[in-house]
Parts: sequence; C-alpha cells; structure tokens
Amino acid sequence: MLDTWGEANVVAAIGLFGGILLGLAARLGRFCTLGAIEDLLYGGSDVRLRMWVLAIGVAILGSFGLMAGGFFDPGTSFYLSREWSPLASIFGGLLFGYGMAMAGNCGYGALARFGGGDLRSFVIVLVMGLASYATLSGPLAWVRVAVFPPAPPSSTPSGLAHVFSDMLGVSAAPIGIVIGCVLILFALSGQMLRQDRRAVFWAVIVGLAIISAWAGTFYVNTHGFSGTPVVSHTFSAPIGETILYGMTASGRNLSFGIGSVAGVWIGAFLGSLIKGHFRWEACDDPRELRRQIFGAAIMGVGAIIALGCTIGQGLSAFSLLAFSAPTTFAAIFVGAALGLRQLIEGFVPVK
Repeated sequence: MLDTWGEANVVAAIGLFGGILLGLAARLGRFCTLGAIEDLLYGGSDVRLRMWVLAIGVAILGSFGLMAGGFFDPGTSFYLSREWSPLASIFGGLLFGYGMAMAGNCGYGALARFGGGDLRSFVIVLVMGLASYATLSGPLAWVRVAVFPPAPPSSTPSGLAHVFSDMLGVSAAPIGIVIGCVLILFALSGQMLRQDRRAVFWAVIVGLAIISAWAGTFYVNTHGFSGTPVVSHTFSAPIGETILYGMTASGRNLSFGIGSVAGVWIGAFLGSLIKGHFRWEACDDPRELRRQIFGAAIMGVGAIIALGCTIGQGLSAFSLLAFSAPTTFAAIFVGAALGLRQLIEGFVPVK
C-alpha cells in the first residue's frame, strides 16, 4: 500500500479517517470543549466534561494497549521526546482558553461548525490558522523563540507512565492501561452520562480516532522510508498548513494534519446533513465578529506556545500521559472560565 499510494497520501488518509470520526462526534454527539466547560460552570451538568474524561480514558487505554502489543512506541511522539516547559504549557493554555471563549469555539469546534454552514466559524478557522503559522514560523516566531526557547530532546520520555515505570521497575504499558481504566470508570460513575448512551458512544469514538492516528502513523513510520512523523490529531498548526496547501498544492505533499482538518469538516458536514441542521449562517453584529477574530488570533498564538490545543494536548498528548497534557488542559479550562465570565458579566469590546 505504501508503495502504491505513497507514504504522504497514506498518512493523509489516516488523518482523514480519524478526522471524519471527530467531525461526526462534534455534530452528532455534541462533543465540544467550550460547551463542556460552559455546561459545568453555568448549566449545572457535567455530562459533556465526563465525555472528555471517557474519551481520554479510552485513548490512554488504547494507546498503551498498542504499546503492549508492540504496535506503537509512545516515545516516538514529540509530546514525550522533548523536555517539558511548564511555563509554556500554562501561558499558552491560558491564552488559548481565553481566546476560545472570545471566539466561541476552539479550532476543532470551529471546523465542526463550519461543516454545518456557519460562515463565522470559517473566519475563525482562517484567522486561527494564520495566527498559528505566524507564531510558528512567521513574523512572531522570533518573539516566541526568545520567550519560550524550543525544548531540547529529552533523555527519558516526558510522561507520567514512564516515570512510574522507572520508579516501580515495570513496563509503562500496564501502568498506562490501569490509568486509562481508572479514568473510564470515573467517567462512567456519573449516572447522567451512563444514561446518555449517545454521549458514551461518541466519547468512545473520539478515543478511537486518537488511537487510530497513533497506530496508523507508527505503522507508516516503521514500514516506510521517509521517516514520517508519528502524530495524532491537533488543530492549530495543521489548519495553517491546510491553508498553505490550498494555495501551493503543486509544490507540497499531503500530510496527516491536512487530512485531519479536511476529515473534521467532512464529518461535520455529513453529521449536519444527517440531523438536518445544515444551514448557512453569517454574523449580524460586527462587534461580535471583531471579538471572534480577536479570540481566534489569541488561540492560534496560545496553541503554538503550548504545543497543542484542546485536542492536541487535551486528547492526543493526554493519551500518552505526557507531562504537558494535564497542565495545559487545566490552564485552558481556567482561561476559558475567565473569558466566559467576562462575556456573561459584560464584554468590553477590543479597541
């Protein structure tokens, strides 16, 4: 298959498959980070937050299960192969969370809403993608590098399971499997989630999307000859990469990230058609659009500093029990809570 299709096309197809699952989960399962935080803080419901915990648990269980079977090496991911910068995780996470509240969605959520015909989300996607690349390799890159120097390679995997492995003298795989099972049981301890079979189903699907990415890209990495990176889903730099590909496709190859971004849009589009919710929407209030553009730009910057977004750190990095994941996710939660509070109490327009 690798010889026939080419490694770049195969990894793009792997990203497309998982992206479609994520897009369907957003539209049919209401899987959404900001929605989960808002439900918990202002709606009195923890169902969607427990969906996240369930998805993380499934992703951890599957990722370390692959490791136990010899089908995946978590150490090949950049989440574990680099030294962890707590300051970057906290600052980037706070920026991302606040920007997410201002924009009304994260990058993944904006892609999903765009799949349902929301043109405001299309603007958010574009701005976030441009801000991400401007921070990654554009005019803001030198500031980022000066304030948050690139992390050097780590001598040991920067993950909780691997630390416990060294302490206990056992393999990291069973430790990760146990932690994944504990998180799954914790998520399902909520009666409201257990009663919502649709929520349970789509949370499991999200976890499987993360697992499929690790398994697929690791297979290509170990059986191909191009040194394809072992990656999973994230929606910050890949959005900017997709924009670049749309403009310069003849000079660029497909990648996992491009396939993933396209997959979320396709899955969300199909999900909106299934539910009969597809309709074109635009912004009636320019002040609202200004706020959303401002939030999208902050999200793009924050995601690059934190090395991931709600999906990249909140699921992909979490599935490997990377040090950065819980800290970044907590910072995103705090930033989003501050942004939601500002919006509810009265937003002062940015001048």
